[in-house]
Amino acid sequence: MSTTLEGTPNPEAPNPQLPIVQKLRVRYAKRGRLRFTSHRDFGRALERAVRRARVPIGYSSGFTPHPKISYANAAPTGAASEAEFLEIGLTQVCDPDQVRASLDAALPPGLDIVAVVPAPEGTFADRLEASLWSVRVAGATGLEEAAMAFLAADDVAVERMTKRGLRDIDVRAAVVSVVVRDGDVVDAVVHSTIPTVRPDDVIQALRQFGAEIPGAPVATRVEQGPLVDGTVQDPLA
Repeated sequence: MSTTLEGTPNPEAPNPQLPIVQKLRVRYAKRGRLRFTSHRDFGRALERAVRRARVPIGYSSGFTPHPKISYANAAPTGAASEAEFLEIGLTQVCDPDQVRASLDAALPPGLDIVAVVPAPEGTFADRLEASLWSVRVAGATGLEEAAMAFLAADDVAVERMTKRGLRDIDVRAAVVSVVVRDGDVVDAVVHSTIPTVRPDDVIQALRQFGAEIPGAPVATRVEQGPLVDGTVQDPLA
């Protein structure tokens, strides 16, 4: 005879779990050498941190319960970020500041919890309309001319290797703005699209317009959120 757990969404499901009573949105950063952490690596590190910090995370019902963690628009492996986001469901109401401190202490330096806030109604992914990328390109020349030519073009395609083979990606359609500052930094505001246009795609496009960019530039996602008058806003505000 199966047992039930009162208050669960589906008490007759195998291995029923406690109901979710609070949802929190989390902003985290990937810094330094930890920018090479893959999305799966971070997921495993976060689940271990949740257990160590004793955060009352909710789980799905069924034969293989999974923690109630939803990720959104993860940065590519190798890119640093100050604006990565996820949402967690808890079985107890907790102080967001305490959750932030506990998770941050349980994660390795370089994977840092920046902010935790209560989640309002609505789909969080819909608020992540665009990203501001800052790419340092030491030793580059011809950046400003290339940026102007890129912005003046109607479409700019770059090649990218995907799971289905080599394909063309229209970079220009996703890019809102490109600004060169300090001579060796490219700031680009990029719409969240499918397929995702990455910062290295923007650099590849600038090379098509004559920019000489040596080596492998280091990209950092500075902000990710709603796009207002060409500026990316904080989605947790």
